[in-house]
Amino acid sequence: MSNQAGNKYRIERLGASNIPAVAQLHTAVYGRAVVPGFFQKKYATAFTGVEYTGYIAYQNDQPTAFYAVIPCYIICNDELILSAQSADTMTHPGHRNKGLFVELALTTFQLCKELGIKLLFGFPNQNSLPGFVNKLGWQTAHTMDCFIIHTSSFSWKATAGKIPVIKTLLGNYKERVLKKYRDNNSRVSNSVHNDGYGGVYRDDACFAYKTYTDTFVTHAAGSTLWLKANSILLIGDVNVNADSFDDMIYELKKLAGKLGIKQIHFHASPGTTLHGLFAMRFNSIPSFPVIFKLLGEDMQTDKIKFTSADVDTF
Repeated sequence: MSNQAGNKYRIERLGASNIPAVAQLHTAVYGRAVVPGFFQKKYATAFTGVEYTGYIAYQNDQPTAFYAVIPCYIICNDELILSAQSADTMTHPGHRNKGLFVELALTTFQLCKELGIKLLFGFPNQNSLPGFVNKLGWQTAHTMDCFIIHTSSFSWKATAGKIPVIKTLLGNYKERVLKKYRDNNSRVSNSVHNDGYGGVYRDDACFAYKTYTDTFVTHAAGSTLWLKANSILLIGDVNVNADSFDDMIYELKKLAGKLGIKQIHFHASPGTTLHGLFAMRFNSIPSFPVIFKLLGEDMQTDKIKFTSADVDTF
């Protein structure tokens, strides 16, 4: 396949047979391995009717660059829209500044059109944002805010967890604690829909897919929360009981304390109920820029909002 970077690169569509190369490239780029099978689960989005939506570039048999999107559905103005989130972008350190990112992205966008994907959205970091906007024609819609709630002044988890044996013991302890909180039979509907905004459609198939990361649903003070507990306690989304919001935060702080976690984070688009409830109580910092690229007819992207749960790292 010809490409702008030159004929020495071979480009292949992502698939079940070559996806181990993504993990290989990740190790070369970031210096650490992912959990076995992570990328297989992340890009197996058959529940949408579309999967493995991206491309890998090779030099000989060495993976050199990767770009892919994650198909999902967005509901906006009562219409179910096949969409996709821009996800992993990786280029081997020895092959940067050769046009591979742009080549793979443009090839992926064409594939998306052929598959019937009408809308792309993403949450790039500040380093990636100029490339998406200036080279690929994405539009910035708004910036999400991150609310940071401090829970304690000392994290025994961060200190003791650096010792391998203790890290294993802490992992076992964490699972024992969370077992008491997990509700495997509950789901958290997308809170932005209650505010009249468009957003990611979450059905049982979507929740089953999201098991590629270790998240869980729990309850606190009449609210149902979707959480992820690592170095921080990350709130994905909340079906909130506003009258008991402060009690909910108190319960979350207690959980964080049991896990040795210093901070609770929540990312939200401005204008939503949850954003307002957090903003009345906690300071925030700008977090993810929200960008869109239309592949079909025009639509009102300003009517689409997000929470932490919508970011592929949740």
